[in-house]
Amino acid sequence: MANPSGFLTVERLDRGYDKPEERTHNYREFVHPLPGAEVVRQASRCMDCGIPYCHNGCPVNNLIPDFNNLVYRESWRGALETLHSTNNFPEFTGRVCPAPCEASCTLNIENVPVTIKTIECQIVDRGWEEGWIQPQVPQSKTGKNVAVVGSGPAGLACAQQLARAGHGVTVFEKNDRIGGLLRYGIPDFKMEKHLIDRRMRQMEAEGVAFRTNVEVGTAMPVTMLLHDYDAVVMAGGAENPRDLEVEHRNVPGIHFAMEFLVQQNRRVAGDPEAKAAPTGTLNAKGKHVVVIGGGDTGSDCIGTSNRHGAASVTQLEIMPKPPELENKALTWPDWPLKLRTSSSHEEGAERDWSVLTKRAVVQDGKLAALECVRVEWVKGADGRQQMREVPGSTFELKADLVLLAMGFLGPRKAGLIDQSAVALDPRGNVKANTIDYRTSVAKIFSCGDMRRGQSLVVWAIREGRQAARAVDQFLMGTSELPR
Repeated sequence: MANPSGFLTVERLDRGYDKPEERTHNYREFVHPLPGAEVVRQASRCMDCGIPYCHNGCPVNNLIPDFNNLVYRESWRGALETLHSTNNFPEFTGRVCPAPCEASCTLNIENVPVTIKTIECQIVDRGWEEGWIQPQVPQSKTGKNVAVVGSGPAGLACAQQLARAGHGVTVFEKNDRIGGLLRYGIPDFKMEKHLIDRRMRQMEAEGVAFRTNVEVGTAMPVTMLLHDYDAVVMAGGAENPRDLEVEHRNVPGIHFAMEFLVQQNRRVAGDPEAKAAPTGTLNAKGKHVVVIGGGDTGSDCIGTSNRHGAASVTQLEIMPKPPELENKALTWPDWPLKLRTSSSHEEGAERDWSVLTKRAVVQDGKLAALECVRVEWVKGADGRQQMREVPGSTFELKADLVLLAMGFLGPRKAGLIDQSAVALDPRGNVKANTIDYRTSVAKIFSCGDMRRGQSLVVWAIREGRQAARAVDQFLMGTSELPR
């Protein structure tokens, strides 16, 4: 235990933000790091619990009490080594992870968990500033070659682990830049992309080769990879969005959230408009924007719309409004269902719950509004919750731009999956277990969202690391890579 009285004498303090009126005029990160001395104080609050529930909450099983203790003792480099022992990219998770570790912290019983996410982020940021993070080049090569398809967090983590084990690794990415969801799904104001580029340079020095603008399954057949490589890892995303099946769905003005977010990320990257928006520009400036879906993607649409200068932003959620605080006796240390207000919500948005969209209202060939109805959730005869429309509750909501952020139904089947002929699970994801990550096709493995479905960056990193160990063991008969 770093400081036996720290949790009693030190109050929780987290990073601050630029004011909304300042940060909504640009696409830069707006978080204010804590001073180093304050991070040390915050680390002293960790109680080093006999059962560290934060380990269970963290998908990559970060050694949280260990690095908290090292930070408290100002052994920053030791803390960095401990952090990297379980997480390849803590600068990513330290920015975009929802921090299930903090929900599982014992101090969260009193709603004052240790600021684990902040400490994690500042450990790795300091590591880069001090020059401690260097390429880890393997002492010898195995002569085995692995193809990793997809350069999101799962693919990158898998590739880096395999390269450090001495294998030749090539990452194939269908887009023009490496990063997958990190690059084109997460807005720059949440995570700037130079962080990805920096890790790419490290990985290239470790022996990883990157090939962009190559879509395996179309431009390059899967059979070529199986012929040229000793193993293939399918690490793509869950890119098949859930659609809104209503009247006039195809009217101009209704778009999937990722169409909107990808365009803006390309603009920030400096792409000309023709490349950023090849199928037509989506811009929220001066428009009444409705975001359907209450998750992180919907929140990202809100933040981007506010930066465009939208006239108004409304977010609709079909489920009931969650409670302000969870019942700790029922949920802790598990991830709780409760009301979550993101920094984008704080920048300005109306939120409405238990709302079902019935149809798009069209005037003069253009989207004008959404017709909605309120719903209630009741228990059916089978004990399951069922949705029921509330009589007389129909209303219209003015809308010039509607962004669908209702989640994803798994990976796209056309191309890679269809051509590889791998078996799918009942949800339409690539079928592979979490022990050996093998698919039904010899030499092909799968990890990340393509295997587990829509999930978090931190889960993708965990699966990428575990799949790398499985591939290493498959190629060499044994593996020293960690799970």
